[in-house]
Amino acid sequence: MCPCSRRDVLRAALALSLAPSLASAQSADPRNASPQPGDRLVHSTGPNKGKPIASGDLPLGGPHITAYAQHRDSNVIRDGSRLNEVLLLRLDPQDLSAAARANAPEGYLAFTAICTHGGCSDWAWDKDRKMLKCPCHDSQFDPKDDARVVDGPATRRLPRLPVKVENDALVVAGTFVGRVGADLT
Repeated sequence: MCPCSRRDVLRAALALSLAPSLASAQSADPRNASPQPGDRLVHSTGPNKGKPIASGDLPLGGPHITAYAQHRDSNVIRDGSRLNEVLLLRLDPQDLSAAARANAPEGYLAFTAICTHGGCSDWAWDKDRKMLKCPCHDSQFDPKDDARVVDGPATRRLPRLPVKVENDALVVAGTFVGRVGADLT
């Protein structure tokens, strides 16, 4: 038998009974929700942090910028989880594979900012090859071919976030295609 006092047992029972509601409250926080269709994309860093991203903010040919989704009505920025950060870039539609072009209105592309290998979120842009490179372990992804892995230890492409251009703003058009996060084993 446990050498616990009655008070210890009651505290443990209370904690267990509250755990589901606390977890539910945390998951109900709109900041933690993944990007949803209709959300506007806003700058996640820099002097424009929190401001909507206009289509002209992305130079043709790169480099990428990082963003979070912002709920259209409440203006809540979905920055409660690092898994919500997005890489945005604009490439010439003629340079894209057929699959990438079908999902890139006017050449705008969006992918998770979390590397599928180690979960890093720092990115470099190879302007000559127009490639995304995760400097943590040197995985390289080709956004021209729907973020296919080109080199490095990553084995899975970056999940794509469907976007659209609406009134000169970039807007989420669907949920992530693929599982966001690292393949840590």
